[in-house]
Amino acid sequence: MTVAFSSGKARRAAVALGAVSAGLLVLSACDKPTPLATVTVGSESVSTEATCYNDGEAIKQSEIQGCLNKKAGKTIKVAMDDRIRFGVEPEIAEKGWTLFIGGQQAEQEPYHKTYRTIPANAFLSSQQTGESAANAQISIVETSGKKLTGVWHVELVKES
Repeated sequence: MTVAFSSGKARRAAVALGAVSAGLLVLSACDKPTPLATVTVGSESVSTEATCYNDGEAIKQSEIQGCLNKKAGKTIKVAMDDRIRFGVEPEIAEKGWTLFIGGQQAEQEPYHKTYRTIPANAFLSSQQTGESAANAQISIVETSGKKLTGVWHVELVKES
């Protein structure tokens, strides 16, 4: 009777060990997700993973323009008088981040806080003509010195 009891116990232990091993194998096959960037307008928010990210290391110079020109996967509607809140994870803020509009750098100095608010008309108004655009692709770009280390895209779509 003792043999049968210990045999069942051993079987359960073997099954548990097998399940843990299989779980670890599955987890090791997963890619680590990139940090998120979030854009909020009013009560609507969109979060996006990086379009280009190399675990915080510099993106190759030959790939940067392609990264900046990729189409945004997320959109959010805005009115000209809305305030847009940009948020990044602390590891992005620590290195510094800037905004690009339509693939062009909009700021000279990186920002080092996790959150900032900018009026929508800063993105949807043309500097030359004063006319408003129907949409604008905004890129949140993580920097490390002069090197780009991550790019996140969101498209702002003007409410009609």
